[in-house]
Amino acid sequence: MTNILFIFSRNKWRSPTGEQVWRNHPEVAVRSAGTSPKARRTATAKDIQWADVIFVMEEKLKNRPKAQFTRLLEYKDINILNIPDEYQYMDE
Repeated sequence: MTNILFIFSRNKWRSPTGEQVWRNHPEVAVRSAGTSPKARRTATAKDIQWADVIFVMEEKLKNRPKAQFTRLLEYKDINILNIPDEYQYMDE
């Protein structure tokens, strides 16, 4: 089982969509979280430790988790999906 974490600043549209799309896949466990204090669900150290794969939506968002969880991300890759902030929840 691979643990996938989707991170976006407010965890409002794109990251919950990623979580929903992969939720029923038999080979992955998935979560979504945000980096902002105003996020629907804020990323925690436990989320970072849990994740095998981390995705952010845009290049500019890659540094937010790195700044907040520097040591925990030392040996983890953050993958950029390049999905701009123009989509609502579950948009195609």
